[in-house]
Order: sequence, then C-alpha cells, then structure tokens
Amino acid sequence: MIVIHRAILHILDFNSGMTVYSDAELDLSNSIETFLLKHIEKALASQEAKPGVFYGDSAFKASLEGYLGGETDFVAFSKEAARTLEEAYTHSEEMTSVDIILCDIRVDEVRKIVLFKSDSHIGYVHQVNQTEDGIRNEIINHFSILPNPGQRMDEFAIVDADSQRISFVGKRYTMDGNSICVFPEILLECSQAPSQKEAMKGMAKAVAKVAEAYGQDEVAAAAAVKSYIAERLESSDELDLQEAGKQIFRDHPSMQADYEAQIQEAGFHEPVHMDREATLKKVCKHKLKTDTGIELTIPTDYFDNTEYVEFNNNEDGTLSITIKHISNIVNRT
Repeated sequence: MIVIHRAILHILDFNSGMTVYSDAELDLSNSIETFLLKHIEKALASQEAKPGVFYGDSAFKASLEGYLGGETDFVAFSKEAARTLEEAYTHSEEMTSVDIILCDIRVDEVRKIVLFKSDSHIGYVHQVNQTEDGIRNEIINHFSILPNPGQRMDEFAIVDADSQRISFVGKRYTMDGNSICVFPEILLECSQAPSQKEAMKGMAKAVAKVAEAYGQDEVAAAAAVKSYIAERLESSDELDLQEAGKQIFRDHPSMQADYEAQIQEAGFHEPVHMDREATLKKVCKHKLKTDTGIELTIPTDYFDNTEYVEFNNNEDGTLSITIKHISNIVNRT
C-alpha cells in the first residue's frame, strides 16, 4: 500500500526565463493524490530503472539525511533539489521547461523519497473568450501539460530512506560538449548499474551474436535465453549474466568464452536484481513470425520439447514447424 505524506511542485520555466518555487506543499485532494499514486506505481514497477548507491561525498545524500533527521523541513529540502536541477539544465543544450515534483511516501512500511521530472509537453486545451459579438470558444496550444496517469514521467528517482538504495530513470544531456546523465551524475551523485531491461536485452544480444558466429539457430538461442531466465527466477530474484553463458552454451566452451567476453564488454559485471513476477510474464511465451506472414506464440516451456513442437530443416533449405498433440483449436479474433 502506498501512502503519500507530503508532495510539492516546483516549476522551472526556461521559456519565459522565470522559475517558480513553491513555498507550500500540494493539497493532496482526491484528484491530485490519484494522479501522483498512478505515477508512483509506474515508477516503482519500472524495469527501465537503474539501481544506484550514493557516493560518500554526495550533496544530495547530505541534504536527504538533514531532512530525515529533522534539521531541514520538506519545502527547503525540495527547493535545494530543484535548484540543483535548474543549475544543470541551464547549461544544457537541450534545455526545456520542466516541472519538478518531490514526494515523501511510504510503501507498506518502507519510507521513500520520490522525485519526478516532467518536460513541459505541448497539448491542446479549450479557451473561452468574450468578444463584442458574444462568446467565442477556441482551441489553443498549451506548453505545460503534465503527463496523464496513463503516461510516464520523463525522469524519476526513488530513494529508500533507511537503506538509501536508489533507483532512477535519467536522460543524458549535452553540456559543454559532454554527454551528462543529470540525475545520477549531478543531482544524486551516485553510481549506476544496468537496469532489468538492459540486462535482459544485453543477455539476448550477446547470445544471438555468439550463436550467429558459430552458425547456430538464432531462434533456438533466443528461446534458450527465455528458458534460462524463467528457470533462474523460479528460485532467485537475481539474474547472473555470467552464469547464463555456462548454462546456455554448456556443451561449447569456446562459445561460453565468447559470450563472457561480450557480457564483460557490455558492462555487466554483477548479478542484476529482477522483478520476478513482471519478468516471468515477459519470458513465459516466445513469439515467432515467418516470412510467409504466419505468427506463432509458443509457451517457453514447450519450445524445446519435441513432444509438442518440432523444427525441421528441409532439403530445399526451408524450415518446417510441426505442432503436436493438439486436442482442440479455438478461433481468436
């Protein structure tokens, strides 16, 4: 259960050259609370979020500890974070107006600090104008539309108050010719490890590359990746990309070595913590599309089981797929 104790909004309007820092917290009425809860739920469940750990001299860490220890109030703490972002974005070539929302929440019994950054999106709204001839309704551009609950915030950071573990989604910006990821490098001052999504994508890419180099079936290799992930997450919530190569290429030491080199080069040195339930949903099925336009969705558990699915290489160089032991077929529209 998520409970929002405090929330505040700061506006960094670089289009008009004016920033507006709030001196009061948001009124968490039903609509505002619902809006924030939806975005917090999305952020907590994001598989794109990278984990991080504060550096020892992190200014944000010191500011956070001051707030949690009662030395600084919520408004002052939030303004300090927003000013750090303002200073960074002012020097960015991709500078755009943004809204900053900072929340103090509890997820079950765990206290967390959540910071959202939303670019000012262009949207259309109606406007009522009173003219000499009466009322004229118009449609106008509005340049500060927040993402609706069905969309995602552009960037966010979540900090566990007790463990100080961080998860974040941040964009890179060009500053003085350098590519800088503002959230981890300037705001939080923390390390950044691969996200769950990056781990799965990196693992699949490395396996496919090694399989292609050794003339093996890339479709079977992709299925082997999903099978390994599903099997691994049945007993653990960590994905060890190094161990994956030993299992997928268990009969081919040279392929194991090449896979390990690929993983090391991609920067995957430690096991990656995974959202078990969400990941298992992604790997439970394997989708195929043939050059004839036929599409198949095969449960990962059945992919390597020739009692149910069999792949055969024909003499003319084509491939045949045989689906066995079917007792009933249902039309799906």
